[in-house]
Amino acid sequence: METELLTQQEDLARRRVDVASIFAEHHVGLVRLALIMVGDQATAEDVVQEAFERTCAGRVRLREADKLLSYVRSAVLNGCRSVLRRRATVFRKAPPYEPPVWSAESAALLGEERREVLLALRELPGRQREALTLRYYFDLTDQEIAETMKINASTVRSTVTRGLAALGRALGEQS
Repeated sequence: METELLTQQEDLARRRVDVASIFAEHHVGLVRLALIMVGDQATAEDVVQEAFERTCAGRVRLREADKLLSYVRSAVLNGCRSVLRRRATVFRKAPPYEPPVWSAESAALLGEERREVLLALRELPGRQREALTLRYYFDLTDQEIAETMKINASTVRSTVTRGLAALGRALGEQS
């Protein structure tokens, strides 16, 4: 009985270290992912913080430590979806949401093309936006994207293809 308790305590300590190391290594990238999805820094940071809080609270249930990063990415995407659903409900009858300019300096530094791409990306359906962001911003494989979004790898490929086509049309590029 005593050895089981020690084993469980050691397992919990190891998982705490895993969550802490994931936080240290990937926090900035996850905030950027959330920023692309929700459009403002404060909300993005809140979403990522809540995802890590939920991960720490549910660490006993997490069975595979090597899937921790995928789990946290999924939690961030789910948090972004929740934020966007709440916004849609609140602003249903309001004028369309225009993402704020983060600061005068960043607005001046962003090139016109990058702004156009980000605006066109925000107009895509959620699944396409998520798949393109995970593929081209985080450079994830089809399988990693599939695990994060909880869909099949073939669905990832078709979603990315459709997303790129829609993005090209929105930017006025010939295909």
